Amino acid sequence: MRWLSFLRDGSETFGYVTASTGDGEGVVDAGARSDFSSLGEAIAAGALEQLAGSCGDSADLPLAEVDFLPTITNPSKIMCVGLNYKAHQEETGRGGEGYPTIFVRFADAQMGHGAPMIRPLESGALDFEGEIAMIIGKAGRRIKAADAMSHVAGFSIYNDGSVRDWQRQTSQFTPGKNFANTGGFGPWMMTLDEVGDLDAMEITTRLNGEVMQNATSDLLVHGFVELLQYCSTFVELKPGDVIVTGTPGGVGAARKPPVFMDDGDVIEVEVKPIGLLRNPVIAEEA
Repeated sequence: MRWLSFLRDGSETFGYVTASTGDGEGVVDAGARSDFSSLGEAIAAGALEQLAGSCGDSADLPLAEVDFLPTITNPSKIMCVGLNYKAHQEETGRGGEGYPTIFVRFADAQMGHGAPMIRPLESGALDFEGEIAMIIGKAGRRIKAADAMSHVAGFSIYNDGSVRDWQRQTSQFTPGKNFANTGGFGPWMMTLDEVGDLDAMEITTRLNGEVMQNATSDLLVHGFVELLQYCSTFVELKPGDVIVTGTPGGVGAARKPPVFMDDGDVIEVEVKPIGLLRNPVIAEEA
């Protein structure tokens, strides 16, 4: 199933994609039909399957009319993995230490599918990083490999928009990764049963229609199971937490000349079979 968070009549709610009674697909508003206020809350309660059964297939609104929010609107942790494709290590000259490179994002730096990605006043170096996002479904500490995927609720798409000059001011990534409205997250979470082969996901990033990045998930240096093991060693993973698993080669900063995003651009990250995350880019006004 595809679960999403969205605004309806000005309030946050959540639901899932279903067949529409008219043309195209629709969305069931599970928030309006339950006592759960968010998708993260429903995941934590282990209630998704129950909600899908009780809410049924009758759409409350067309998918085309949805005002998307970040798939998980307020995760307690967003852990991002840097330098996790060999091609990205080679183009940056970094990585390869044998352990995942982990940094953090804050929830209020995110935006949903269709919302503008904002190039901040302070920089002209807003870069794209298309990534696969793994969403935790069950809490765990020191997770074993054999149990790892039982802790995952599903997968989504992330654009880890990076303000490169601020990222590179010091050895720490945090400033360049947390400007407002630079972390695209969505359009939804696809559950494991629909994703299928976890090594066969294909990620493609397009800037104004031109392919910038392309790779498959089997090329991850540190795979999904290893990331779950590693991250859960130093922190307890909780339902709704997000692990953003790394970007392939082809980022704008590594190109000659560099290619950065600016006002009027459109950035898309497609992950097959999950879907397409699309965000227009606007320049912040003084």
